[in-house]
Amino acid sequence: MPARRRLTWLFDLDNTLHDASHAIFPAINDNMNAAIARVLSAEQKPAHPEAVDAVRMAYWQRYGATLLGMMRHHAVRADEFLRDAHCFDNLSRMIRAERGLARLLRRLPGNKILLTNAPTAYAREVIRHIGLHRHFAEHVPIESMMVHRQLRPKPSRLMLQQLLARRGLRARDCVLVEDTLANLKSAKSLGLRTVWFTGYLSALARRPGFVDVTVKSLSHLPGKLHRLM
Repeated sequence: MPARRRLTWLFDLDNTLHDASHAIFPAINDNMNAAIARVLSAEQKPAHPEAVDAVRMAYWQRYGATLLGMMRHHAVRADEFLRDAHCFDNLSRMIRAERGLARLLRRLPGNKILLTNAPTAYAREVIRHIGLHRHFAEHVPIESMMVHRQLRPKPSRLMLQQLLARRGLRARDCVLVEDTLANLKSAKSLGLRTVWFTGYLSALARRPGFVDVTVKSLSHLPGKLHRLM
């Protein structure tokens, strides 16, 4: 790719731009479990903690998002489930992120798009808290990931194809920065460049072939830029 070609960066949010595993993911899991338990109880199904955990994880593994399983198998409304799952007493105290992220984004040439399976209100609050709200040309939260009137969050190839087509972007000019390998694999299959961010992962596998660059800190990204051009 010629060095003069302008890149478009697609950044994940949770466990990429901030450490969601520290406090936010545990809270989301608790919130989801409470919502799932209410649904299972209403359906007169087992709703003890082990059963609820199993349902949440099974839907996440099968569909890429627990929400999709709850919608498809229990007729749950997406907006209600997302609201319940992302209800926090004090979100700002739960957020941890690398320092200097704003300076980092300025060093990366091209437009930046936030591409997250999180809902709009939550994503906006996190991005504003870590001071990145002026650095993204666009936010694409889970509510915007609709294809043929169906919700298709990451790792949906159809959603990514539609995202690129609507913005007139070529896959080879785009870079996805993510912590989730399934999302990176989907993006690579379409021809996007891929960056695996491992900074908040507790256990790592070997770098798969569909990952172009691995970084432990986002501050390392500008030094790997030549491998993405």
